[in-house]
Amino acid sequence: MNELIIPDAAQRDESSIEMIRVWIAERGLHTSLKVGLYEDCADIREERAWGRILADVAQHVADALAASQGLDPHVAIEAIKAAFNEELRAPSSGRSGGFVVRH
Repeated sequence: MNELIIPDAAQRDESSIEMIRVWIAERGLHTSLKVGLYEDCADIREERAWGRILADVAQHVADALAASQGLDPHVAIEAIKAAFNEELRAPSSGRSGGFVVRH
């Protein structure tokens, strides 16, 4: 398995929490998610928190594409948003699998 490095801040912070992992394996996308972190927070809705997390990830991807490939980060983020919305409207593949709830 080819894992990415853990960011320095996550290693330094004893209370850091891994929220998402994504792999491409066996010709498909596989994820591990930490869902339920916000279930005890009356002022934070879980789906809204995940929207912000995914938006932040998209911005990091756009910045990485700008740094590594010279793309304009604004153009990159618009292309990411377009692909995201297209995939939500008409998924290119089905989802399968299950969920394990751990507390």
